[in-house]
Amino acid sequence: MSNARAPQRLDERIACIQPGIGRLVLRRFDARHDSWEALTRLLNRAFARLAALGLHCLCADQSANITRERALAGDCFVAVCNGRIVGTLTVKGRDSHSQCEHYRQRGVASVHQFGIEPKWQSRGIGRALLAFAGHWAAARGYTQIALDTPFPADHLIAFYRAQGFSLVDVVRFAGRGYDSAVLSKAAALHGGGGFPHAPGALPHALGASPFL
Repeated sequence: MSNARAPQRLDERIACIQPGIGRLVLRRFDARHDSWEALTRLLNRAFARLAALGLHCLCADQSANITRERALAGDCFVAVCNGRIVGTLTVKGRDSHSQCEHYRQRGVASVHQFGIEPKWQSRGIGRALLAFAGHWAAARGYTQIALDTPFPADHLIAFYRAQGFSLVDVVRFAGRGYDSAVLSKAAALHGGGGFPHAPGALPHALGASPFL
């Protein structure tokens, strides 16, 4: 199994036309032009609902420096519509130092800093990013793609289950005042209506590729 990160080409992108949205582009975060501060504010807004419920995820109030540090630990991607970043996630390989036993397994890649701008939620962007994460993992030889979310957040667990994830563990991460549900699913290059091309070889303006 090869877990090496593919060479990054900062001009890589996948584009499609999404009903009700228009042209939607998935690309790598590019620090030459993109702002860590703006990405952090997006994550803060995306996690504000959880914070209001008393579930203070790191993304709800982390600094731009923390966003950058966490993003550079893996591959950070953004979804762009009308020139504006409306969603993001970071995918990374096996985390041998994680408090979560599942993340330490050799065949498991994981999703972090996953957030969609609130007014752009429920339009399929999150589903598209998760499908893409599965392709990213499979292309690197991983068999599972995993993530965690606050265990009390029933609506998020239901969303992830609808994307094919199953609960594999409940973990209390250091610094969090709540238990986290750890969910995982099989990583696949095809299936779930995701992107047909793996990152590291993203085509330009792939208009026929569906964001689901």
